[in-house]
Amino acid sequence: MVHPFPMNTGKPISALVMMSGGLDSMLAACILKAQGIAVTGLCFESPFFKADKARAAAVQLGIPLIVEDFTDDLIALVEHPKHGFGGNINPCIDCHANMIRRAGLILQRDGFSFVATGEVLNQRPMSQTKKNLNVVAEESGLKDRLLRPLSAKLLPETEPERLGWVDRSRLLDLNGRSRKPQYKVAEEFALTSVPTSAGGCKLTEPNYAEKMWDLRRNGQLRNPQAIALLRIGRHFRLSPTVKAIVGRDATENQTLTHSIQPGDTVMNTLPAIPGPTVLVTGPAGERDLEMAARLCARYSDVRTAPEVEIILTAGPSTRSLMVAPATDLDVDRLKI
Repeated sequence: MVHPFPMNTGKPISALVMMSGGLDSMLAACILKAQGIAVTGLCFESPFFKADKARAAAVQLGIPLIVEDFTDDLIALVEHPKHGFGGNINPCIDCHANMIRRAGLILQRDGFSFVATGEVLNQRPMSQTKKNLNVVAEESGLKDRLLRPLSAKLLPETEPERLGWVDRSRLLDLNGRSRKPQYKVAEEFALTSVPTSAGGCKLTEPNYAEKMWDLRRNGQLRNPQAIALLRIGRHFRLSPTVKAIVGRDATENQTLTHSIQPGDTVMNTLPAIPGPTVLVTGPAGERDLEMAARLCARYSDVRTAPEVEIILTAGPSTRSLMVAPATDLDVDRLKI
């Protein structure tokens, strides 16, 4: 029997459900709603993952959604991951634990009864083994106030189940990576739009991760501009404090032009010559600027010319350099 009120409070049972926007988190919310529990979604966002899918999922489910910024938390975890990284620069175990710890703070602040997630036992080889699910529960501080409705029958009983807030018999026993059981449950709940796996964390993508490793090695993880520009262009490390970012198309060229900060330099070919915009960030010396200009020439339409004129703009000052285009060896040596 599910009790409509937590013991001794008279306040209706309410669950804060971690909402990625993928099918699993939606099903976790549906399972709890079906038991008469008031569900609110919670989503985190950062430069590495967005909340768009969670917002769409909340609208479909008809539940309120809390969106919290997770940037500083995640940067700190990338700097010092207690449990190490996944396949790239993704500190998944620490990330999950810290998100759920934050959820616990919101639980206390807003008076929710418990926290739930859409995690499925053994769906992800690193973060969702039984051992690491337990690690996350312990290190988040929530312990058995954390419920995983999709795999609850395969996991130890939690406080919401023990106290009769949630009927354990109506929870699930999903295990492994197959999505077929979830699609079947989605049909039972008549979900009209079934999303694919939410995922989407840029830290799991090899090319993006290489750029993050570069920032980590060079002490630039706390630089918001450096983080924001990781999604844009070709990146070249000129020195520990100087980078050149080369636009790949007109949209990226425009974005780089609008991203300039004090002390940066923007480079272009002459107006009559198609070529990239190059943004040089950090305290660039003359050798750095010359190499960045050579990269600008290398990716222009006159890359085979012996010399190319490149226009440099830094604040109110504009000048030009005549440079030979960078060689393939230069590109291989400097590209991140």
